[in-house]
Amino acid sequence: MKETIQSAIDKVVEIVTTYGLSVLGAIVILIVGWNASNLVADKVYKALGKLPNADETLNRFLSSLVRYTIKIFTVLAVLSQFGIQTASLVAILGAAGLAIGLALQGTLSHVASGVMLLIFRPFKIGDYIEAGGVSGTVKDIGLFVTDLATAENIHIVVPNGKIWDTVIRNFSHNKTRRINLTIGIGYNDDIKKAKKIINDILSKDERVLKDPEHLVAVSGLGDNAVDIRVRAWTKKDDFWETIYFLNQEIKETFDKKGISIPYPQRDIHIVSDCNKAK
Repeated sequence: MKETIQSAIDKVVEIVTTYGLSVLGAIVILIVGWNASNLVADKVYKALGKLPNADETLNRFLSSLVRYTIKIFTVLAVLSQFGIQTASLVAILGAAGLAIGLALQGTLSHVASGVMLLIFRPFKIGDYIEAGGVSGTVKDIGLFVTDLATAENIHIVVPNGKIWDTVIRNFSHNKTRRINLTIGIGYNDDIKKAKKIINDILSKDERVLKDPEHLVAVSGLGDNAVDIRVRAWTKKDDFWETIYFLNQEIKETFDKKGISIPYPQRDIHIVSDCNKAK
């Protein structure tokens, strides 16, 4: 019995003597590495937050990436303390990462697109955009998807890859927008009178900007009407309200001033066959 106990004690002493410093070093490396990962990640997060146009989602993503990268290197350093060949382990992890990357390449492409959207910022939350075959107001920009709300307040979730790979039209980016209207009048109506009426309406409306100056001109001679093109600039927030008002105001003023807006019409000529009639 004493021999067994003594053998166990000798074994423990041998293990402690052989691996004691390695275990102590591994513990120290683990503690230092874990604390360093959190400290460095917090520093990166705060530094990114001080940048102009910093995005909260991107800041959190990059700081988390730094944190987990340091933790991975810490674990590899701990394993090396026990004589484990980390080179082969890194190769195995690399191969596994490659396999996972290939399996999730579609998802990872959306993440990459999300990072690009957050870095280059072609739009921000609250902008009205058209991209990926859909349009709406941006509600949230994530790493995988972007949330939109349509004009009917329908929630749309669009993968970031579809947005980044297509043309993005941002209707809210510029402070002003141009209104384009085409008003048709009858061929028997006075063109100069119609143009003056429209010019007066535009001049009196405070939402129509003076610079750039608005334009009222004959743009074409259609089958049923003389087309008058109206171009006016307004602030982006007044765009739709001004369009609705101008359409109604022009129609009502034309009615009062005797300017017609003709209906589509066709002249039909009936040719009778006299021979068949006989």
